[in-house]
Amino acid sequence: MANPIEQHPLKPFLPINARVLMLGSFPPKRNRWSMEFFYPNWINDMWRIVGYLFFGNKHHFEIKGEKRFDKERIVNFCASKGIALFDAATAVRRLKDNASDKFLEVATPTDIQALLKALPACQAIVVTGEKAAEIVAAQFGCSIPSVGSFTSLRAGARTLQFWRMPSSSRAYPLTLEKKAEFYRKVYTAVGIF
Repeated sequence: MANPIEQHPLKPFLPINARVLMLGSFPPKRNRWSMEFFYPNWINDMWRIVGYLFFGNKHHFEIKGEKRFDKERIVNFCASKGIALFDAATAVRRLKDNASDKFLEVATPTDIQALLKALPACQAIVVTGEKAAEIVAAQFGCSIPSVGSFTSLRAGARTLQFWRMPSSSRAYPLTLEKKAEFYRKVYTAVGIF
């Protein structure tokens, strides 16, 4: 029997002032979540990368003494800085019991144009995985940038930067500090760092 199709469990986080739209591929299974928000897996380093960059402390978004991230602090930070979040797929089939891009079959890609209509100030789309990069490139008919760089894409009347970042998964073979330097480029380019 084939694995079931999973629908995305979260709504897009789209602050009206967002200058960047970050798109992962799809969340891990709920049993790996430490909070009800994007990049919820305790062993994923996205919020440690952001804490390191903006606060000089990779533990900034952690709840001390618990293996959980502080959703309220993350939401407030992203809203204040203009960081929108969602994923490039709204429905997937997991071919293995994990969230690895290699084992995700996309059943329904996200309508990224629809997300951008809610983000009039958005200047950049940032993908944090190979699958997300493929979906963006297919929807906008553009090339996939190499990791750490960007290309331009057209979204209606706008030209946006399309950045590809290293995965924040610990399975990606770079130190947190080196990953942070890639993310610094994006946040600097859109004026939020």
